[in-house]
Amino acid sequence: MVETCLNCGKPVNDNYCGNCGQKKYCRIDRKYILVELEDTILQTNKGFLYSIKRIVVNPGKTAKEFIRGSRINHYKPILLAFLLSGISAFISFKIIGLKEITEEFYTKQQMSSQFMIDYLSFASSYNSLIMLSLIPFLAIVTKMAFRKWGDNYYEHIIMNAYILSFYLILNIVIIYPSMYFLKGDPDFIVQLSSLSILIVPIIMIWFYKGYYLEKSFKRIISRVLLIILIILIAFFFLLIASIIGGFIFAMIKGPEALDAIEYIKPQ
Repeated sequence: MVETCLNCGKPVNDNYCGNCGQKKYCRIDRKYILVELEDTILQTNKGFLYSIKRIVVNPGKTAKEFIRGSRINHYKPILLAFLLSGISAFISFKIIGLKEITEEFYTKQQMSSQFMIDYLSFASSYNSLIMLSLIPFLAIVTKMAFRKWGDNYYEHIIMNAYILSFYLILNIVIIYPSMYFLKGDPDFIVQLSSLSILIVPIIMIWFYKGYYLEKSFKRIISRVLLIILIILIAFFFLLIASIIGGFIFAMIKGPEALDAIEYIKPQ
């Protein structure tokens, strides 16, 4: 006898309803719970490890497969970026103590602004979460740079999630272990942290070459340079706006407010 789907009322001939996808009814018992736990843990881990492996081998090709519709084996890229960002932030803050190390470094450099020291130490410790929050903005920038190459804004969000994921994997596997074993050398750790950011353009070139196979390296490099230029221009205007806002604030609050904007002076 053909069963009826309890969700949509359509006939169910197999283990799943062909109309809504709901699993065929079975009573919840010990076997049901064990099967659900096994499916949840194993399938989640399988998708996570599969995506990590594919991203490490070829992040651009992996992103293109997902965007073009081959998604069943992949861990969701935005969720993956969130998960890796959390792992990265935990390692840098709790295990390495990057915030304290960065504070020690800039204090020895006799930086006059405590605000700037606090800002730089926070940014270095939580750079993964900061980059995660910037994905919507970066997607606008990359969409502008590749505007004639066929992908929409939301697809660029997925691309940037994959780029960030590769960067975070690199940090977790290579950069952070190096920092951990050399925690006694703040100079080296700060320099290594800065170097890891400078690797991002190289990651982007590799990513986009894997994504746009038909495009030449020359065209890919020119687009990545355009992305960097747009980001620098945006940062420049943001800095100018901050300076103007700071001086307006100082004029309203009085001379004592100048201490609050000391961080905008060149160090």
